[in-house]
Amino acid sequence: MKITLIGATGFIGSVVLEEALNRGHKVSAIARHPEKISIQNDHLSVVRGDVMDTAALTEQLKGSDIVISAYNAGWTNPNLYTDFLKGAQSIQEATKQSGVKRLIVVGGAGSLFIAPGVQVVDTPEFPADWKPGASAARDYLSLLQKDDQLDWTFLSPALEMHQGLPRKRTGIYRTGLDNPVFDANNKSTISVDDLAVAIVDEAENPKHTRQRFTVAY
Repeated sequence: MKITLIGATGFIGSVVLEEALNRGHKVSAIARHPEKISIQNDHLSVVRGDVMDTAALTEQLKGSDIVISAYNAGWTNPNLYTDFLKGAQSIQEATKQSGVKRLIVVGGAGSLFIAPGVQVVDTPEFPADWKPGASAARDYLSLLQKDDQLDWTFLSPALEMHQGLPRKRTGIYRTGLDNPVFDANNKSTISVDDLAVAIVDEAENPKHTRQRFTVAY
């Protein structure tokens, strides 16, 4: 499979890149700072790209079987909310214009429902520093759900999936749709490696076309 991966240098994107290459897929990695990608692989091509330039991005996506977007506008970006929405919509439009049918978007857990009508991002205990990014991903999901042209998938990680967790790849996870998946200890966690497994699994064997889903142990 020929995968175009956007955000290949990020926390999630860099691990998705490893997972896809380890499975033998051809990957075109688009990044703002391609010099950060040190992997050497015959199946990897590294491309400098700007998601805000829809026309240029369209050309870079042509010929792909699927686009995986791990785009993040930067957690310390003061315009995070606006830039994420603009960038995500540009990626969506470029995917359509390029003729690629499938798009997987890695979003946040903030849009998951913990009670009827109550999303995680709106709870009092949700960290304020994370709210702009989580709100942007939540609002983008609402926009993406109106798209009837692409075979899109939106993946929300478990409630606990961050850089402080140890890296481990088990290849085992459980899935849900709009509600968090909890284990026997009422924890909703996933490692970034197993999140990457779930992303590439979905790319290889689509089970959530035009759906949001979530994964956790």
